[in-house]
Amino acid sequence: MLDSSTVPVPMDLIISGYVWADRRHFFLYCLMAAIGSSIGGLLPFYLGRAGGELFLLKRVNRARYEQLRDRFERQEFFALFVPSMLPPPTPWKLFVFGAGVFEMKVRNFLVAVFLGRLVRFTAEGLLVLYYGPQIVTVVHDLARKHLAAMLTGIGVILGILLLIAIRKGMGKRRAGEFEN
Repeated sequence: MLDSSTVPVPMDLIISGYVWADRRHFFLYCLMAAIGSSIGGLLPFYLGRAGGELFLLKRVNRARYEQLRDRFERQEFFALFVPSMLPPPTPWKLFVFGAGVFEMKVRNFLVAVFLGRLVRFTAEGLLVLYYGPQIVTVVHDLARKHLAAMLTGIGVILGILLLIAIRKGMGKRRAGEFEN
């Protein structure tokens, strides 16, 4: 819970240590870490909900704020799910804070964070089982060096998925026009 609140804790290293020490329960450790991270994320989430709008409006103008809100609300699940999967130095708490500012439903918040963190911790656990605990440090160093490329790749993939969804929606709308 601490890693997601306001106290920085190297959860990846802690989980890798537990997984390496007791391989039979690796998924249980990943599950517990994902649950704890989801619950711990409620602190910055509620901070965002309590005073985040004023905080943001001091830093951006109203038009930019509304643009951010619109973008977030269009894909709020993925706006939190994807950053929840990414390793540090991803500014994850900013996304969590933003979810509070933009009034994401608590249930949706918990599901998005839980699933994203579960994917991340399970992938790390599997890497530790296969390569050993030192792989966590190697992956984090690579992620830190190539963060822009990773985010660009994820953005391109999400953009393609969004275009596909829009085209499908337009196709259904056109089909509905012909029926009337």
